[in-house]
Amino acid sequence: MEIVVSYNPLTAQPPQEVPLKEAPLVRAIAQVRFPPILSIEQRPFVASFQEGIREQYPILQPEQTQGLVFSPQGLIQTAPQTTWRFIDTENNWRVSLAPDFMALETKAYSSRSDFLARLENLLTALNEHIKPKTIERFGIRYIDRLVDLASLDVSKLVRPEISGIVAASFGENLKQTINESLFDVPGGEDRIIARWGLVPANSTFDPDAIEPIPEPSWILDLDMSLSKQRDFSVAILVSEAQRFTERIYTFFRWAVTEEFLRHFGGEL
Repeated sequence: MEIVVSYNPLTAQPPQEVPLKEAPLVRAIAQVRFPPILSIEQRPFVASFQEGIREQYPILQPEQTQGLVFSPQGLIQTAPQTTWRFIDTENNWRVSLAPDFMALETKAYSSRSDFLARLENLLTALNEHIKPKTIERFGIRYIDRLVDLASLDVSKLVRPEISGIVAASFGENLKQTINESLFDVPGGEDRIIARWGLVPANSTFDPDAIEPIPEPSWILDLDMSLSKQRDFSVAILVSEAQRFTERIYTFFRWAVTEEFLRHFGGEL
């Protein structure tokens, strides 16, 4: 009989990690945003940053990106800007550097320690070569995706609060449902956005992070951040990253059942 752990995932002590041999984690992302540094558009300015990380991320793929902003006249396209993409040889890790942010993302997450070590190296390179003075937001995001839903009973893999209408008697007729909850984390200014639900085939609610696939899937998307203007500090950001990853994992463990852990190769 499974013992349901009764705790508040926003305040509880992080549980011991249970490695999953077949983890459904499809993407992990860390992003730091700062006031625009227009020199990042210039190749000579970015060259030293590239040299600092080129051993791990040797492939450079610049992209011209264009955003949208809300105005009294509606959505307005912003001017195109260059985003520098630095990629490893296996195409599993990508670093993005734009005039107002740097991000690390991976499709091949192996451990928290590896992810945080890579992030610290990148923050150090950013500090040495780009030198942002302040930051506006820092966040960590983990996205899990369940596929082959015909053979999975989502209601047995996640808590009732999370499975929701998917577990209803008419759930087989359900085509799409996305839930989003915003939590203030007690004791500070951190916030968690939790999204979960059924995504139809060839569809996504975030094309930048969740690729459409040719079958329905169930998503658990946890994003923790601190939005506050403050001085840039590698040490403080690494400490925040440790706190964020631990809190996200605590929320994840609250959301999933022991059957989930066993199904994906965890040893309890």
